[in-house]
Amino acid sequence: QSQLVESGGGLVQAGGSLRLSCAASGFTVSTYAMRWVRQAPGKGLEWVSDITSINGITRYADSVKGRFTISRDNAKNTLYLQMNSLKPEDTAVYYCVRVAGNYRGQGTQVLVSS
Repeated sequence: QSQLVESGGGLVQAGGSLRLSCAASGFTVSTYAMRWVRQAPGKGLEWVSDITSINGITRYADSVKGRFTISRDNAKNTLYLQMNSLKPEDTAVYYCVRVAGNYRGQGTQVLVSS
C-alpha cells in the first residue's frame, strides 16, 4: 500500500526558511514523478513544484521560483521541499503527491508571519 507522510511545517517569520519532508512507503520515490502542491486558507489546490522520475528534472510555479527547491533522497525514499525567503502568501497546507495515481499525503501546515 502506497503511503506518503509529510513533516517539517511550522510557524516562521517572513524571510525565514523551512524544509518539508515527505517520507514514502510502498513504492520507490525515484521511479515516479513527484509533486508538491499547497492549499491556502479558503483557496483551492495550487501546484508548487515537480520532479521527474528518470532525470530528476524540476519545475516550479512562478510564485516560488528562485526561493523553493524540490529534491529527493533515494536512499531514504524521501521527497523534500526547501523553502527560503518565505512570504506570508506562502502560508498553506503543503502536500506531496505521487503523480501516478494521484496519491497524496495528509499535509503539513506552514504559517508565515509578517
